[in-house]
Amino acid sequence: MDASQYTSKRAGCIQKQLTGYNAFIPASLPPSPVLLIDAECLSLLSQADRSLGRLNGLASIISDPDLFVYLYVRKEALLSSQIEGTQCSLEDVLLESDQETTETNNDIEEVSNYVAAMNEGLSRLQEIPISTRLIREMHAVLMRGVRGHSKTPGEFRVTQNWIGSPHATLSTAQFLPPPPDDAKQAMSDLEKYIHQDDSLPPLIKAALVHAQFETIHPFLDGNGRLGRLLITFVLCSWRVMEKPLLYLSYFFKANRTEYYARLMAIRTKGDWENWVKFFLRGVHETAQMANQAALDIYALHQRDSERIRSHRANASVTQVFHAFCRFPVATIQDLLKAIPDSNAMTLNRSVKTLISQGILKQIGTNQRNRRFIYPAYMEILTRDTLTKIG
Repeated sequence: MDASQYTSKRAGCIQKQLTGYNAFIPASLPPSPVLLIDAECLSLLSQADRSLGRLNGLASIISDPDLFVYLYVRKEALLSSQIEGTQCSLEDVLLESDQETTETNNDIEEVSNYVAAMNEGLSRLQEIPISTRLIREMHAVLMRGVRGHSKTPGEFRVTQNWIGSPHATLSTAQFLPPPPDDAKQAMSDLEKYIHQDDSLPPLIKAALVHAQFETIHPFLDGNGRLGRLLITFVLCSWRVMEKPLLYLSYFFKANRTEYYARLMAIRTKGDWENWVKFFLRGVHETAQMANQAALDIYALHQRDSERIRSHRANASVTQVFHAFCRFPVATIQDLLKAIPDSNAMTLNRSVKTLISQGILKQIGTNQRNRRFIYPAYMEILTRDTLTKIG
């Protein structure tokens, strides 16, 4: 890490360690000098707040907002994991069984762990505040049984890590986070800042918290995924979001180069302002996308409901359709569990009816444990993800 590139001490400073390498020691939040909130930043903040407000009003648009949360958490988990290199699809994640390869199973496990960490973290927030304890607990869930599971899950690192190419060393890495003892202190300071009232708007404060966490890099693995989870945790904890529906992984993935450049500009130049603007733009664009997805799903379900009614479908066909409105990928066994007092023969006939109407489709040619999909619904859900519909 070349110390000469660091032209500001606003975000922290480079310190030479006893073993000879240079590591970055972050300054505590909030930034000093104070964050400059100019007209552009205020405009972006206003846009982000409005978009997030509409997202919070989703309950008035769709009949089952908790289902939308269920599916969107899985989409976020997939996108966040795709940033780290996983190759499975949302279809894989929703089926969560009988996958073809060990590699796919491993990828699905990583995504499933992300979902579990999100859900368990939000549940724990009802009992304890955001803290280093909660962060370590969620890291243990995130890394359970997957790549990186041997790198002390749930524990802050006790060795130096670095950010750079796979073959980088301490002397050639692009960035060296603080040494273990400094990282532990920085996490303690970050916990205090999360609960400190500094009058900054919550979305701006969330931007600072995420960037600081990524700079500290307190774990040997999983820092990116946990840092993205932390955004949801703080916004829900501060009651900025009524339900966990804002996920920035797509925006970070689509703007990956700028994302990393903005984080590095904080460390090298103390440029918090342009990072905050980037983050607010992400909130605005992501919330708009979620709102549009909700509207599109609502319109699709209304359109296909009308198509079914026009064919004077029997009660079983309607029940099966409603089941696929809840979970767009299912087997007959899934439908038997979802629809009380149903039987396989009737369900098979109903599925065939919906296939003939162009609403459902069978996945693959396997006749045992056949899988069916609501493709138009999945098209909406899988926007901007790696997918293999049908």
